[in-house]
Order: sequence, then C-alpha cells, then structure tokens
Amino acid sequence: MAVILHPKLLAHITPLSAFLCAKTTRTHHNTPLRIKRPYKELSVLSHRAMATSDDDAALPPAVLTSIEKINDLITTDAGGRGMKHLVVPGDLLESSKILARLQSRHVTEPPHVVILTGFPCCVNESPPMETDGLASVAIARAVIQLGYQVTLITEECNAPVFSAAVNDNNDDVMSKITLSFYPSLANPDTMWLLDNYAVLKQLTATSDLVIACERAGPAKDGNCYTMRGINMNEKGLIFPLHRVPQYAKDINVKFIAIGDGGNEMGMGKVIDKIYEHIPDGEKIGAVTPADHLIAASVSNWGAWALIAATALVRFHDKNHTSVGLSNEKKEWVNTLLPSEEAETQLLHRCVAAGCRDGVTGKLEATVDGMPLERSMECLREIRNAALE
Repeated sequence: MAVILHPKLLAHITPLSAFLCAKTTRTHHNTPLRIKRPYKELSVLSHRAMATSDDDAALPPAVLTSIEKINDLITTDAGGRGMKHLVVPGDLLESSKILARLQSRHVTEPPHVVILTGFPCCVNESPPMETDGLASVAIARAVIQLGYQVTLITEECNAPVFSAAVNDNNDDVMSKITLSFYPSLANPDTMWLLDNYAVLKQLTATSDLVIACERAGPAKDGNCYTMRGINMNEKGLIFPLHRVPQYAKDINVKFIAIGDGGNEMGMGKVIDKIYEHIPDGEKIGAVTPADHLIAASVSNWGAWALIAATALVRFHDKNHTSVGLSNEKKEWVNTLLPSEEAETQLLHRCVAAGCRDGVTGKLEATVDGMPLERSMECLREIRNAALE
C-alpha cells in the first residue's frame, strides 16, 4: 500500500487513522508493498446497524418532500445515457438517514467514513482522472462537518488532482481530510495482490460506512471499463478497491454508491437494468452491488444531493421542527453543502493539475461534456430545494 498524505494532514492523524501513515517502500513494480508499522486492532462495541436510536424516527412531510424534489433534480438524465432506468426509489432518503445518524463501532473514536473515488477514463493522459467525481471531496468535507473522520481513497495516478482539490487555503476543513493513494499495476502478481488485499481489509475494519462516488467498478469479467469500452485495468490504472465493500459486508458496514453510467462501483444493485438499457451494458456494467444506490445524471450532482438530504435529516433530528428556525436551517445546509464559488475554484484547481472532462477529453472546466454553469445551476437548485 502506498500512502500519500496532503502535507496539511499530518497534524490531524488520530489513533484510528494512524496506520494509514505507515511508510511503505516499493523496490520494483512487481514487489509487494508491506506496511512497516503493525496495525493495532481497535475495540469494537458491536456489529449492529450504524444508526442512532432514532434511526426509524419519522421525518416530517416537508423534509420528505424536499428530499424527493432533490432526487428529481438529479435524475433528469441530462446526459442522455439512459440513467433514469437505474434510479432506485427511496435510496437517496435511506442514504441520507444512514449518513446523518451514523454511529461509531469503536469505543474511543468518532465514526469513520471511507470514500472510494476515481475514474481514470482519460487513459492516455497523466493524470487520467476526469472532472466528474470531484464532488467526493465535498462529501468528505461534509463528513468532517458532521463530526466524523474521513479517509478518501483512490489510485496514485489520480493523486495530483485530489491533492489540488483539498489544497484550499480559505477552508480549514479541507486540511482534516485524509487522502490515501494506492498503486495500480497492469499485471500484478498474486503476492502483491494478497498483501494489498490484507491492507484493504485492515482499513475496512476501521470504517463505519463506505461511500463510493464515481468510482470505477469491475464488470463481470473483473475489469473496469470506460463508457467507450476501454479496459482501464489493462492500462494499469486500477487498484482493486471493490474489495472494500466486500469486506464491509462481512462486518455489517453499509455501502452507499453514487454513479451515472452503469460502470461505477455499486451499480451491481441494478445490473439487470444496465444490461437492458445502457449501451454496451453487458460489457461495461459494474457488478458490485451497493446497499443503497444514488443514480444521477452526473455523479457530482448525486454527491451534492446526498449532502443536502443529509443536512435536512440531521437538522430535523436535532431540532424536530423547522418552524421559526429558517435562519438556523439555512446556516446548517450551507455549512454542509459547498458554495458555487468553492466548487468552481476546486474544479479550476483540479483542471490546472491535469484533470480532464471525461466525455470530451479536453483540459477544461466542464463536466461530462456540459458547461460548468449547468452543474452550478443544479447545485443552486439543490440548495433551494433543501431550504424550502
């Protein structure tokens, strides 16, 4: 396992994530990576569902209506790729309840959320990362604001982009996001894989929730494909992060996924719909199933929707009413949901670091072939729906 932490993160390492700082070495591209610092197992309270005692507390009609409207905003199939067939009714609501009410399985630590991201579809570029999926950083930021810990995981090839994404001198919250970058090889040997599977299993053991946002997922043949059917594994761009939700299932940790095209991790929940409705779905369809799947026109939009819906659930749980609390509600929603200015600046930092539009392949501040303003319009509409 290779770990690269943003320099600002070194002061924020906790006992829970200390093992992520273990230095590793790689002497040859086929030499297994070994952690030098032994992993210390944490005390676990129980393997119960990750929710507070009011997990089933009834949400008022106004909250349910707002979340339903948010879901409608992100499922218009703006990209015209057939994603409306992949929408799972109620999964945005259930996902927001899980995230808003998350509890830690560990005695002395706040909840730990592991976020899997990275879709290196610009396979001939360095870095190969596309602009959709960058809102995984917004999720990570919201997780910190909720009082949890977060580790955002992707491949080393995407490191320049995500390092730039969190490098915001105007936002101290970004410095609390732990970044973990894994190596990727075109033809890894068995020992290398086994060693790294063990590291992933250890990481998953510290988690209380796993979220995948625009994360490449393996198809039925085990390879990850772009929408054009290009094999990203053959290009040496994929680390088998799909093992994380598999290990999470074994310890009763929920897995939430966000995607837009059918080839993202978590889409296995609707794999039959992908085979039926998505072009080349039989080849590219990702088979790893999520417990809850947020299908969106653009994955970034799905990430913002999850944040906004989570803000509504947490605000209601804390106040049990929004009557006479419009200012407080607005402050809370704006605390969790990023501003248009912040997301615009983040996108420009990432493009400057080499991030490209996954549809056009161009080095420009667009997402899935759509102008930036279209995404900002969606973010604005999501915020307005949450504040109604």
